[in-house]
Amino acid sequence: MTRITVLGTGYLGATHAACMAELGNDVLGVDSDPGKISSLRRAETPFFEPGLHDLVAKHVASGRLRFTQSMEEAAAFGDIHFLCVGTPQLESGHGTDMRFVDGVVDEIGPYLHRPALFVGKSTVPVGTAERLTERLTRLAPAGAAVEVAWNPEFLREGHAVADTLRPDRIVIGVASETAEQKLRALYAPLADAGVPFVVTDFATAELVKVAANAFLSTKISFINATAEVCEAAGADVYQLASALSYDPRIGGNFLSPGIGFGGGCLPKDLRAFVARADELGVGQALRFLKDMDAINNRSRKRMVDLARRECGDDFSGKRVAVWGAAFKPDSDDVRDSPALSVAEAIRAEGGRVTVYDPQANDNARKAHPELYYADDALDAAAEADVLLHATEWNEFRTIDPHSVGAVIGSRRVVDGRGSLDEDRWRAAGWTYRALGKPRIG
Repeated sequence: MTRITVLGTGYLGATHAACMAELGNDVLGVDSDPGKISSLRRAETPFFEPGLHDLVAKHVASGRLRFTQSMEEAAAFGDIHFLCVGTPQLESGHGTDMRFVDGVVDEIGPYLHRPALFVGKSTVPVGTAERLTERLTRLAPAGAAVEVAWNPEFLREGHAVADTLRPDRIVIGVASETAEQKLRALYAPLADAGVPFVVTDFATAELVKVAANAFLSTKISFINATAEVCEAAGADVYQLASALSYDPRIGGNFLSPGIGFGGGCLPKDLRAFVARADELGVGQALRFLKDMDAINNRSRKRMVDLARRECGDDFSGKRVAVWGAAFKPDSDDVRDSPALSVAEAIRAEGGRVTVYDPQANDNARKAHPELYYADDALDAAAEADVLLHATEWNEFRTIDPHSVGAVIGSRRVVDGRGSLDEDRWRAAGWTYRALGKPRIG
């Protein structure tokens, strides 16, 4: 049994802590926020993630998972310390704000009196692990006996527990055989179950996450750019994407047209990757990623344009219903949400926008109090001039379009995710629009 600390109990940290306890370890979660620690001690998770609440409750009750604000307690307790703090985008540019990472290292370092392994999971600029090794060696009384490793996370919001307990790969960047063996032992239950275990140097491990997110962003942006060509040519981007998906070199994952990606990872990591390449003097190599970022933002604008056409080219005084506020389904995360970006743009043009999301209404209301919010999908659609489908929750895909039609002012729907059943909605008397599809009716 390994004694683990998880430094930072936000989305990544709370999930990692609960899952490490599930694998049989004693875990101590650490955070400077007293409210968060108090909630977690009561087995209350501060955000929505399917399956996580039950896992936290299970291991808080068993005593295998505890929480503290004390770095001194954490240093004395842990054999392996996982760094799970946020790495947001700098307010002054596209680089990574490392204040939280450096702050944790500076706080725990002086308490590290014995050998330990300090493992980064946060997404950081390449070169961070080497820099933190030097920093910890200088700060820790144990000196070089405190080793550093990097173990990037690949969590998808809405699937975080499964992605931790049944990941598609485990990547570790290490500088010694000792560090490698400690992590192999920790992850043995997963590796023994067949999960690929990839061992690299520091720099490669740090680049894996941002490279993966940049690739996914590129694929999403490509199909959304192609959707614009399809509209101009009278083609159907959904049929085109389906045809492409049969090519094994391309595949169908992340080839869904729509209003693009958001959240706290893909947009930020895309920009940080470019910024770090610039710092390393190879910015030209990733210049195309700036175009991917622009295409993603353009997809949101095109959704607004399509909705405006359905409102007679003027939002003034029109009632617009927006289904969705979270950046993706099965999450209450509204960071850089395409749905809210579209809603706010319409409001700025004079539209009266009412939003409904099954989980994210409260977070959306805090971020955009100027919008209206409804308690359910039908209430949001009541008397609206147009309905926008912006987050692909299953509730929206399965709702009866006849029931919605009975309360809405005009049966017009703009499907920003392309996941509503077009034939079903048209059969119920709706005018159906989607990005990248020919205009019918």
